[in-house]
Amino acid sequence: MVTAAELSRFPAFADLPDDQIAWFLSQSQEVNLNPGEVYARPGDPADAMFVLLEGEFEWRTEFGVIRGDVGDVTGALPFSRMKEVKVTGRAVSGGRMLRFPAALFPELIGKMPELARRLVGVMADRIREFTRREQQRDRLAGLGKLSAGLAHELNNPASAAKRAAAQLRDALKRIKEASHELGRRELTVTQKAEIEKLEASFTQRDEPPPDALTVSDLEERIDSLLRSHGQNDLWQLAAELAERGIKPAALESLFENLDADTARAALVRIAASVEIASLLNAIESSTSRISELVRAIKEYTFMDQSPVQNVDVVKSLETTLTILNHKLKRGVNVQRDYQPLPLLVDSFGSELNQVWTNLIDNAIDAMNGKGELRVRTFRDQGCVVVEICDDGPGISPEIRQHIFEPFFTTKGVGEGTGLGLDTVQRIVKKHRGNIEVSSKPGDTRFQVWLPLADAQA
Repeated sequence: MVTAAELSRFPAFADLPDDQIAWFLSQSQEVNLNPGEVYARPGDPADAMFVLLEGEFEWRTEFGVIRGDVGDVTGALPFSRMKEVKVTGRAVSGGRMLRFPAALFPELIGKMPELARRLVGVMADRIREFTRREQQRDRLAGLGKLSAGLAHELNNPASAAKRAAAQLRDALKRIKEASHELGRRELTVTQKAEIEKLEASFTQRDEPPPDALTVSDLEERIDSLLRSHGQNDLWQLAAELAERGIKPAALESLFENLDADTARAALVRIAASVEIASLLNAIESSTSRISELVRAIKEYTFMDQSPVQNVDVVKSLETTLTILNHKLKRGVNVQRDYQPLPLLVDSFGSELNQVWTNLIDNAIDAMNGKGELRVRTFRDQGCVVVEICDDGPGISPEIRQHIFEPFFTTKGVGEGTGLGLDTVQRIVKKHRGNIEVSSKPGDTRFQVWLPLADAQA
């Protein structure tokens, strides 16, 4: 049996008049729970407030488990708009609670105004905690999407470098064997110089690769040349030389100055050298791309940098576009219009990147991944203005007035939390800025106004 003294020990009921606590107890039902027993399920009507008296309790939500402590007031609360339970309430151990019917909330507000005031504070704390968890989940979801895209972007050059390294091992074996073969032959100084000259000219070529039709024609001509000199089994070598744009006429001198077997060994060595040069370029290009992405990630998160600093807005935008490249390259054409002067703002750099990420990601989604994205920066008095536009279907006036509201989303279940633009607005206001939107079919524009750093202003 719950007593007034027991209830008065809890913060929500401390120092309340005895007659008020007595009334509350007279209207409440004491409930005893067994270990593991569920007292609230998703979909149940939100028709009661609970006061946890004894034991261990938990609420299982989509964001995780929230523990309930003895003395907590939970469930439906006065002034709450909750119509049905969204979570599962369970007793971890055996316990007791008071159940107060929500139908008596109007009477409770009149008879126990101080308790009603305290319960408003409880509800405010609950909303803050729910919002914090929702925002954390939104950030983690965004991080998950970025991570998946970056993993794909990093995997491509890493795989290319791995393949090139494997091919390089085979090419080194071939060049070693060909070098041994040439070493067994008595070559004159002139002949050695001719081979080295051809090898150097082929490996140091800095021309774009030929198109497929040109490659096919070169391969046929090189193969014909080799066959005319009795080399009928070097078709693979002909293909490799053709892919690198080697012309048959450049090979004629080998057969003019060398016997057939020596010319064959020289060709194998030259072809292997050309392939090695090409593979080294591929490895260099792939590892450079990996380094570029790692640098972009560090710049995006402002790793190893102070939290607040002058941020080059254009560089910040370019870093974000690099991070989102995996979504852009599927069919989005990016048009840039940057003011040539550096645009610096005092900011929390990583948060500013979060603004660009949300706006650009929303624009890509609005265009269904295909269209034109326009990114523009300019100065307006003491502010830098960043404009992000898309040529999607636009935002209707009915929806536009709600887009910055917390939890408002037009996306399907599981696709959006409705916190993206709310987060954007909070970050912009934190930087003493403003965000505006205008939209019509084919032209939706978000403008972010941020005050320039003192020196720039």
